[in-house]
Amino acid sequence: MDDFLLIFYSRKGNLGAMKSITFENNDLARELFGRHNSTLARVSEACDVKIDARGNTLCITGNEKNTMLAENILGQLYSLIGKNVSIQPADVDSAIRSLQKDSQCRLENLFLDTVFTTAKNKPITPRTPNQKKYIDAVREHDIVFSIGPAGTGKTYLAMAMALSAFTRGEVNRIILTRPAVEAGETLGFLPGNLADKVNPYLRPLYDALYDMLAFEKARELIDQNIIEIAPLAFMRGRTLNNSFIILDEAQNTTREQMKMFLTRIGYSSRAIITGDITQTDLPGGKTSGLIDAKNILAGIKGLDFIHFTREDVVRHRLVGKIIQAYEMSTRKQKETFQKKNETT
Repeated sequence: MDDFLLIFYSRKGNLGAMKSITFENNDLARELFGRHNSTLARVSEACDVKIDARGNTLCITGNEKNTMLAENILGQLYSLIGKNVSIQPADVDSAIRSLQKDSQCRLENLFLDTVFTTAKNKPITPRTPNQKKYIDAVREHDIVFSIGPAGTGKTYLAMAMALSAFTRGEVNRIILTRPAVEAGETLGFLPGNLADKVNPYLRPLYDALYDMLAFEKARELIDQNIIEIAPLAFMRGRTLNNSFIILDEAQNTTREQMKMFLTRIGYSSRAIITGDITQTDLPGGKTSGLIDAKNILAGIKGLDFIHFTREDVVRHRLVGKIIQAYEMSTRKQKETFQKKNETT
């Protein structure tokens, strides 16, 4: 039976609406509710409803709109669990945000779209509508720019798409690159040889790679130069054919570096450029190559721009609130600056 959810009754009253939901599979219901009913607590807080559990039956009380939202969230999560999808707390938060924004969103279109399966047999799938849009854009375009705050899966999903393309034989190699923007020090003052100097800048790319492949397999591909991880400066003068190329932290490229990178892309190659335009580390006065490309290249066929927001953050749920707080602070600073200019 595909529809695991049975709704016994729904009632409206002066205090709002009440929905009673019974789940036919006790094991799936327990998994849905979470340890110590943690999932129910998350949904209850987010939807501003009261949820009482009696065995595999839930009673949801609140205003009509909120009870319908809670019912929708729990029903879709239950269906996913019935299809062997492992639901983590971050997934619950993503489901809540997605369905709060669009009640017609179908979570199975996200959670069942496997991009790549890791060495630990963990499927990597989009967790928000924008992540799904991102994956579809990469499938349909040769060059995709993904712009948004930290924690939205820009780099991680790009890595998964690159490994998927390589596994299917669509490309012969994967090239991962970042600009090595110094934070107060030049590379020459850092200890060690060149590899030691640049590895700290490339560590996030290694982390994503080792999370998806067995360590031995990843090292073998790197040693064979099938997977190349290098600073952006190493791309100059090259032509990259039959490759899947990821430029990470592109907000720290200059206009000249971005142009250099984009003109390296050769035949049968694809590229993803990721970055957060709110976290540019370039010296004062220099224009970010990512912002520049966004303004210059919009509308060109064959490439696409995907924009993420704090609603797409798939890290700890406080990360989204932190991003929101900084956005509000930046907005207030701009307003204060504008008011000062108007009075002078």
